[in-house]
Amino acid sequence: MPDMCKRTFKATQTWYEDADKYWKGVSANDDGMLGGLAFVHDPDVRDSLEFISTLYAGSASSPGSQYACDCGAGIGRVTKHMLLSRFAKVDLVEQNKQFLDAAASQYLQPEIAAGRVGDLMAVGLQEFAPAAGRYDVIWCQWVLSHLTDDDLVAFLRRCADGLAPNGVVCVKENITTRGYIVDEEDSSVTRAASIYERIFARAGMAVVHAQMQTGFQPDMFGVKMWALRPAEQA
Repeated sequence: MPDMCKRTFKATQTWYEDADKYWKGVSANDDGMLGGLAFVHDPDVRDSLEFISTLYAGSASSPGSQYACDCGAGIGRVTKHMLLSRFAKVDLVEQNKQFLDAAASQYLQPEIAAGRVGDLMAVGLQEFAPAAGRYDVIWCQWVLSHLTDDDLVAFLRRCADGLAPNGVVCVKENITTRGYIVDEEDSSVTRAASIYERIFARAGMAVVHAQMQTGFQPDMFGVKMWALRPAEQA
């Protein structure tokens, strides 16, 4: 069971290994990716597309639309239903190779055949370093909860180096009202929005747009989206 509303968060020594074990027991389908909550798929995709569209609302500083990276991609649900409707090509980063194998052989096979899916990288975000200047958007959804605070700061700093001109890092995560809620079953931590925003600042990233998810059931965690740029470019 989760530990409710901790004021501090300290990961166990086997934090990442435990998360890896958990996800290896999850089915490689939409229901598995959404934790049995498949009904959130439609409002999730709708609001994510609205969020992305806001970033392209006629500004000279809009990101490009060529290359995106889906971090914590699973089998490619977000890539298939959201990112590929906006970007010419998408790379996937996912620690669980079984999920990427399912994406390649089934879920994203038509998109891969069409050349619209690039690299499928089996690596945890605590180790992932994007190629310099590669991506217009780095999309991170329901995955940063698996990173410790310090590793999240380091990851965001590496992402800043991976952005093309005017690029943005997009974060979409569950939030709690205060502190941390730690789930020891899947090695994840739900943070308050204010904690995320302090982490963004530590990483040298500035929030250029933020939006709450709508249409989820009221007894669920709130979900917030942020678009980030290196502070000197915001």
